[in-house]
Amino acid sequence: MKTLGLIGFGQFGRLAATILAGHFDILAVDTAPGAQAAAREAGVAFGSIEDAAAREVVVVAVPVPAMQGVLAAIAPHLKAGALVLDVGSVKMLPAQWMVELLPAHVDVVATHPLFGPQSAKAGLAGLRFVVCPIRGDRHECVAALGRSLGLTVTVTTPEEHDREMAYVQALTHLIGRSLVNLGIPDEQLKTASYQHLLELCALIGADTFELFTAIQTQNPYAAEVAEAFVAQARGLLDQVRPKAD
Repeated sequence: MKTLGLIGFGQFGRLAATILAGHFDILAVDTAPGAQAAAREAGVAFGSIEDAAAREVVVVAVPVPAMQGVLAAIAPHLKAGALVLDVGSVKMLPAQWMVELLPAHVDVVATHPLFGPQSAKAGLAGLRFVVCPIRGDRHECVAALGRSLGLTVTVTTPEEHDREMAYVQALTHLIGRSLVNLGIPDEQLKTASYQHLLELCALIGADTFELFTAIQTQNPYAAEVAEAFVAQARGLLDQVRPKAD
């Protein structure tokens, strides 16, 4: 069984540990209060960032804004032939940072699991997993593992990923977070469409604001899509509102 260093034991790190426990000997690390106790509860070994970085496979599962610092910290401790992956919600910036900061003797794959603890509650079958080859050819092994878990795997570039995610993720999270903040009620006369909005709120509302911030600010294509949506909403309301004399 290969050894895996899991750097970051937040919501997704804990889910990843649960998913990968049968495939790897996992060592987790996280500086957040309670992380060590959470790892103990999950049956996962807990150690230092140096020990985690020295493993055969290293998964960086920290918020995108923290990723540069983590990559710089693990770089001196990575073994030749190691495989380093991230699981960030955007891909262009993490891919750039990994190429710039990690030594040439490691393989690099950028990934994005398009699911979280809420959407994975019913199992992984059919959930989407994006794999972006960056350095080396072991993205094929990563994709194969994803398929063996029942995931629908897409291999693409960081650029194409971020272009699509500006709509699929950034726009969806903007709408969902706005509805969560609005506090839309579970009305008795709800339609099927309204039920979908409530379900969106349940999914988005469980995500951290850190994730929302990263999706909106770290994807270079997100702002354009968000502004276009807001402009369309304003334009539609302007069309139906009475014109002032």
